[in-house]
Amino acid sequence: MITPTRHQLDDDDNCLMNPHTPPTSEQVFTTPHTEFGHCANEAYRCVSKHDYTKPFQECVIEKPPLYVCFATCVSILILYSLGRLRDFFGKRFAKSHFTHLMPHNGYAQLNLDLESFYLRRVKRRMDDCYGQPITGVPGRTVLILDRYSPDYNHTQIYTGGMTRALNISSYNYLAFSQGRGSWADAVAESIRRYGISSCGTRLDSGSNDLHVCAEALIAYFLGTEDALVCSMGFATNSTFIPGLAGKGSLIISDELNHTSMRVGIQQSGAEVRIFKHNDMASLESLLREVISQGQPKTHRAWKKILVIVEGLYSMEGTLVNLPRIVELKQKYKFYLYVDEAHSIGSLGSRGRGVTDYFNIPPGSIDVLMGTFSKGFGAAGGYISGPKSLIDALRLRSHSGPYAEAITPSVIAQVVVSMASIMGVTPAPQPTKSMLFPSLDSSIVAPKESAEEFSGMAPASMLPMWMNLRPSLADGSEARMRMRRLAFNCRYLHMGLKKLGFIVYGHVSSPIVPLLIFSPGKLCLFVRMMRARPIPIAVVVVAHPATSLTTGRARLCPSASHTKEDIDIVLRACDEVGGILDMKHGSCERWGIDEVCERAVELVHSV
Repeated sequence: MITPTRHQLDDDDNCLMNPHTPPTSEQVFTTPHTEFGHCANEAYRCVSKHDYTKPFQECVIEKPPLYVCFATCVSILILYSLGRLRDFFGKRFAKSHFTHLMPHNGYAQLNLDLESFYLRRVKRRMDDCYGQPITGVPGRTVLILDRYSPDYNHTQIYTGGMTRALNISSYNYLAFSQGRGSWADAVAESIRRYGISSCGTRLDSGSNDLHVCAEALIAYFLGTEDALVCSMGFATNSTFIPGLAGKGSLIISDELNHTSMRVGIQQSGAEVRIFKHNDMASLESLLREVISQGQPKTHRAWKKILVIVEGLYSMEGTLVNLPRIVELKQKYKFYLYVDEAHSIGSLGSRGRGVTDYFNIPPGSIDVLMGTFSKGFGAAGGYISGPKSLIDALRLRSHSGPYAEAITPSVIAQVVVSMASIMGVTPAPQPTKSMLFPSLDSSIVAPKESAEEFSGMAPASMLPMWMNLRPSLADGSEARMRMRRLAFNCRYLHMGLKKLGFIVYGHVSSPIVPLLIFSPGKLCLFVRMMRARPIPIAVVVVAHPATSLTTGRARLCPSASHTKEDIDIVLRACDEVGGILDMKHGSCERWGIDEVCERAVELVHSV
């Protein structure tokens, strides 16, 4: 049994355990401070929406000084040269350690030398910084299992202790993944009523009334006709995209689209063209070319053209220029597929994603895709659009006949989270039909304006046994969380820039990429942040998710963080960044005390 030590977890003076300012008698907090930070100051709130009086914020890729680029490239070259030398001599003088890389006993090598080089010579040396095992709720704080390696990360030995750290690494944007409250109560009740699994696929015996209820609620939430859920976010893209396009069709994809979309595109058999990341001039130029030239060799017109983009890009933190893409769509008549894995729930004043953020009618988008593992604290994904399209995808996608249906407990979490964002109207007298919604109930009228779907969900769309406490039923709890998230995102993003760091992405993005560049500094950054008096859990991203020379820390603030938590992160980054020579930004610089004191002004200045 793993037993935490008192000084790590139960210190009454530890700000991770107790708020800086104790709540008054009028303030009621129903969750532990370790899971959801207690913050009643209304000044630390912000609304996530686009200001049309200002131009769209284009993604500016800030370059570091030349000496940083040179040092990064030289370090990679040295690493590669020494690694190849070690492999060369090791295969000749220490063959027992290189058996898997050489033919032996008539078998070919199991792992190709070049393919495994990066894993062996780079990633393994940083394995203590990747995949850190945790326990408990991934809320405001997280418990990290302590471990060490006596053999350069070939093996990891667990000490039996735990360290509580400030969690700035999880996707729990609205902090709906909690251990107690209406969300947890609904999940527990769903297990009692439905068991652990549906034990079947959606086209066989795996569908139940919770799936039907969730699909109806998703369609209502997004303002589309129908929706379809999938048990895995990655599979939502990789299995549904092949059902949207095929031979004779053209898919135009952003160069930084997620791997799940690339896999789906490759499996579709359609022709593929790539445009520069979020560059609307590049997209329009490509559209002119492919429409005028048609299919290769025959020059016949394309059967269909499908443009695929992300609402919020997971590695860059950039926000799609949706208003401009919609203009191009109306001009060139292509179909539009928007992946809202990271934007749904976290963007927009009503949490409806990029269409809500830009106040664009959801009917302007042909296919809306999203996942439940970020804004809803669950797992899986959805596809939403016209009913005719969704009906076809139920049969044509691989997830329908082959993938296990979402478990009842997970789909219950989705329903409660989505209902709490919308709010629920008072329930009428219960009838038998409300207990078991029909398949027809998943069809809703499409909304012509983003403002039309700002209302509350009818209580009849929820299972009768699902009871929400008043603050969830009226939507006030979720609105507070969305406003806290918006403030934290802006504050962290702008605070880091004012401290002199190079930060990618949109100011409202819950993904804040902090550029580190050198692979050698990535592991140092993680270890130094974790070793601080108040430990901070961070995630770093390197090749192949990014290029070799643009390694970064991907900071993810959530609604559970308080303003003081962001102060702690900024102070830690300021100190560690100074030691590691990470401050190469061109923005006007402030001192850390000035950043913390002028946080509200900083947030509302953008």
